[in-house]
Amino acid sequence: MSPLLEVRDIHTFIGQFHILEGVSVAVPPGTITVLLGRNGAGKTTTLKSILGLTPPRSGQICFAGQEIHGLRPYDIAALGIGFVPEHRAIFRDLSVGENLRIAERRRGDFARREELIFSLFPDLKRLIHLPGTHLSGGQQQMLAVARALVPENRLLLIDEPSEGLAPVIIEQMIAAIRELSAETTVLLVEQNFLVASQLAERYVIVEEGRSVQSGLMADLVQDKATIQRYLGAA
Repeated sequence: MSPLLEVRDIHTFIGQFHILEGVSVAVPPGTITVLLGRNGAGKTTTLKSILGLTPPRSGQICFAGQEIHGLRPYDIAALGIGFVPEHRAIFRDLSVGENLRIAERRRGDFARREELIFSLFPDLKRLIHLPGTHLSGGQQQMLAVARALVPENRLLLIDEPSEGLAPVIIEQMIAAIRELSAETTVLLVEQNFLVASQLAERYVIVEEGRSVQSGLMADLVQDKATIQRYLGAA
């Protein structure tokens, strides 16, 4: 089966700094794949490179068989790629409903996806008129993910979905991402290895700007030496 997303040996600079020095990622359709690695390894930059927010200087990025390296970010998004940033980036002065409607790519997107969104995140239906400033951290994270579901994206890039959340909210987020993966392919960055191991079917380890190992999560869970070497987790 051909990957839905294939990143081949990308090199990305931010200013004069060579952040990614050869990252390759293959994301099969209908799967959850996780980027693992220590803080500063280059995981978030990989997501931003895919989106064209930090365009690679070299390498290839293909989505659904189309070369997207060099396209503008909004043209990449229009192909069916959604992004949930690390710090959520919701519009705090807008209501939950306004945050969702503003994410429409075509008129009526929210109405078409409303049932799915509220089945995944029922709290948001109850909070539909509440402004973003009144939401808890967990509710803001739910809204950030829900907003990426408004258009019919084929791929979701999710950055650190469990960061800063209470354990009970993390469990809700894990369940929601599992369920939405039946609708769309997911590539996520997750620092919490326990969360990553519960969610992902496949993994890619990024170390100092390079992808150094990839495979099935079920195999990695049994490989304590690799976990300790690259992730510092037992």
